[in-house]
Amino acid sequence: MLAEAAAVTEIPVSGASLHGCLRKMAIEPGVGGDSARYTLRAGEHSLDLNARLGKPLSLSWTGAIACTHCERATRKSFAQGYCYPCFKRLAQCDTCIMKPELCHYYEGTCREPQWGESHCFQPHVVYLANSSGLKVGITRGTQVPTRWLDQGAIQALPIMQVATRQQSGLVEVLFKDAVSDRTNWRVMLRGETAPLDLPAERDRLLIALADGLDALRERFGNEALRVLDETPYQFDYPVLEYPTKVVSHNFDKTPDVSGVLMGIKGQYLMLDSGVINLRKFTGYEVVVS
Repeated sequence: MLAEAAAVTEIPVSGASLHGCLRKMAIEPGVGGDSARYTLRAGEHSLDLNARLGKPLSLSWTGAIACTHCERATRKSFAQGYCYPCFKRLAQCDTCIMKPELCHYYEGTCREPQWGESHCFQPHVVYLANSSGLKVGITRGTQVPTRWLDQGAIQALPIMQVATRQQSGLVEVLFKDAVSDRTNWRVMLRGETAPLDLPAERDRLLIALADGLDALRERFGNEALRVLDETPYQFDYPVLEYPTKVVSHNFDKTPDVSGVLMGIKGQYLMLDSGVINLRKFTGYEVVVS
């Protein structure tokens, strides 16, 4: 059985270790120009990562994995933290989550209709972000600005609000003909991304894609797709030094990862020995010291 603590414990900078199953790092945007604040979470334990910058950090995988949904032990993690039965059963693991334009709720085949109604039939934001260059993406309104911090974006701009997740996917597909929907994580981690004029990019794309957007409004109604006029978000990350060569750690190949913590960006720890995407290993039981 996987060992977990009974309550959240903040481990002091000077010593000790914590033990539990990894969850996505919690991130809070910086205030007044400060860097984002990161908290590593292992089971019910937490660690202030900003306080560990420039100091040794070690993560050792015990070999155990627990499903992030049902908590049962599993030999392999699917879709960043699920056991295979949950991966096949849960609506949040269905293909339409990655490709919302393929929503099949209206066909009566949604895996969990109530879950779909509470998560997919909510306002979504279509945005432009700059993490390794210009990209388009979508997120629920409640995930602003967390979504952009998870991606390591240095800038982000909401450009449209739509009524449902399916509609956000259809708008994103339209934009993907003109701009990427992916982040080059190696470029993002090298810290070489130049700032962009996101409002100018928004205006350019809205003009270029006007016909396609009008067609979607005819299908869903004018009020379903609303253009936003917001000020771009700016983000800074706690990084002492960016790597010149990005080497990736993988618990499945090397269960012990250690080094001096040089920075945190997106969901990556940047050690002087290499980088590791902690979100990829959600549910892995680790000892952190």
